[in-house]
Amino acid sequence: MGPAEQPSSTSAPALNEPAVTVVHDNHPCIDTLKMAWGFSAFVTGFDKTILFDTGSDGTLLRANLAQLRIDPGRIDVVVLSHVHGDHTGGLTGLLQENPRVRVYLPESFPLRFKEAVRSYGATVVEIGKPQEICRGVYTTGVLGRRLQEQALILCTQRGLIVLTGCAHPGIDRIVEEVRHLRDENILLVMGGFHLEWVTRWRIERIIAAFRRQDVRYVAPTHCSSDKARLLFQQSYGPAYLDTGVGKTITLSDLPT
Repeated sequence: MGPAEQPSSTSAPALNEPAVTVVHDNHPCIDTLKMAWGFSAFVTGFDKTILFDTGSDGTLLRANLAQLRIDPGRIDVVVLSHVHGDHTGGLTGLLQENPRVRVYLPESFPLRFKEAVRSYGATVVEIGKPQEICRGVYTTGVLGRRLQEQALILCTQRGLIVLTGCAHPGIDRIVEEVRHLRDENILLVMGGFHLEWVTRWRIERIIAAFRRQDVRYVAPTHCSSDKARLLFQQSYGPAYLDTGVGKTITLSDLPT
């Protein structure tokens, strides 16, 4: 399946080129798209078309997908990072449009949630350990203790793209775990970094950890906080990608 056709305000990725499009977020990129607290990203360029998280609202999610000319029926896989409603709230709206998806979620999700997903006809895949989702796409497996969360790893010819929902286990720990799982360069870390109430000192330590792990590009959004976004931008300069709803990132956006 090819990547989504984009509105005229953005350039469409080449056929089969890995692409990540933010379809639900609380930061703007395309002004005509709706914003709300939460996160969802549409991933193409692999054997399966993937929706990573579903944002907080199914009506909003479907409206943004429609404006971006993304057919919900094209989505093969949904990966839910963690149980919070700003990442799972749009799932029902999606299942009403496409009940044939496979939903990968942490095994700690409530039984009633899993049963509700199955009631639409979708397949539930419970995640504990790291697992391949399709060729070139992996889950980190469940991380964290009090709140379990998984991140998504996309393998590209230039290195790894890491997608995070909220990074409750710690964004620096997630990056370290990815390097432990796959001995490859990390090209981009993108998504929620969970730094809303974190001190400047802690954010600077996280940036230093990213540098030690040789993370090339960063695209913090959702719960990353304006303070953290500014500090990452100051540190990474042109390798910082301002990200919000409607933003599409491809390898061509990440110069060597």
